[in-house]
Amino acid sequence: MDRKLEKKAFTPQRAMVAVAALLLVLFFIYQVFFADNSGSLTVKADRLTISEAQVAPFMEFILVNGSVIPIRTIYLDAVEGGRVERILMEGGELVERGDTILVMANNNLQLDVLNRETQILEQINNLQNTRLALQQERLSLRTRLLEAQTNLAQREREYRRDQELYDRELVARHVYEESKLRYEEEVRRRTLLSEQAALDSISTENQLRHIDSSIRRMQTNLNLVQRSMDYLVLRAPVGGQLTAIDAEIGESMQRGQRIGQIDVLDGYKVRAGIDEHYISRVKPGQSGEFEFAGTTSRMVISKIYPEVTGGRFEVDLEFDGPTPEGIRRGQTVRIRLGLGDLDQALLVPRGGFFQQTGGNWVFVLDPDGRTARRRDIRIGRQNPQFFEVLEGLEPGDRVITSSYEAYGDRRTLTLQTP
Repeated sequence: MDRKLEKKAFTPQRAMVAVAALLLVLFFIYQVFFADNSGSLTVKADRLTISEAQVAPFMEFILVNGSVIPIRTIYLDAVEGGRVERILMEGGELVERGDTILVMANNNLQLDVLNRETQILEQINNLQNTRLALQQERLSLRTRLLEAQTNLAQREREYRRDQELYDRELVARHVYEESKLRYEEEVRRRTLLSEQAALDSISTENQLRHIDSSIRRMQTNLNLVQRSMDYLVLRAPVGGQLTAIDAEIGESMQRGQRIGQIDVLDGYKVRAGIDEHYISRVKPGQSGEFEFAGTTSRMVISKIYPEVTGGRFEVDLEFDGPTPEGIRRGQTVRIRLGLGDLDQALLVPRGGFFQQTGGNWVFVLDPDGRTARRRDIRIGRQNPQFFEVLEGLEPGDRVITSSYEAYGDRRTLTLQTP
């Protein structure tokens, strides 16, 4: 008769697995809490990057990407709206000042111009008639004054003659008195006309000046109204390259709508985007340089756009010297933009060590080159190639500048040579 065997809950194999797991946990705890990881670590010297600290000319600069654009761009907008009837030039063509690019039509504008011309011409005609009436009135007043002066001279002669005859008792008294009254009446009439002429002269001159000024303004308005029809013909304001034209025959263009642009080919500049971190350190007049076709071209910041978009702001740089031959619109250049003056400084090349130390310490080799010891330093300025060391190193010190990721908290490294 068979008998059922019971399984043993604890076997030698399971005991060995449990002991191994326990030992692994104890080893991990020891390494984390009790082991001394700050001692020496042996590393292979041929896997390290060792650089020498040295005093050399230093300039703090940043690398920025810029795009070559024409030094001046003229945008073509529709001054008056209308329907595109003809397109005489296409994008990419060279144009001269005054060349016709496209022609539009606008019947409503044409009717409006005719109505406004009629109104303005009618107002000008009314003002001219008013001016003519004022001039005729002034001429009439002068004629009356001349007649009064003539009559006065005649009455004065009669009065002087009758007075002499009366003194000689050759005429009656009433004849002399009548002659005297007629003379005094002409004197008063001439005086009144003179006063009226003086006042009329001042008033008429003011009115004529006002009328002439109004006519000139209306003539200017008339010219503007007539010029409205000229705005339906889009002409090149300058010579250059018509780099873009956004219009199709039959398309309706609105007033102020962008139609195209002309690039003036007198020269080029570079527009570069810079991280907003440097916005307070970038100023007009700062210089930069880039390599193109085997030559170094120097540039100067001419304009800064303070608007920050996507964490960046833009600047325009113009060439300080001749424009490199062969450079074209749209090319991308990498510019070394200086943020300070060139001076002497203690330098260490950039390297992977900075990611682990933040520039607060480095491993410095002993004179024999077999051991590297941790040393605190202080870093100042930097550029894409070097760090400026302010404290902790001396010229000639050899520093490990490769990554420290595998060294943990070690304070000493032993270099193993092949």
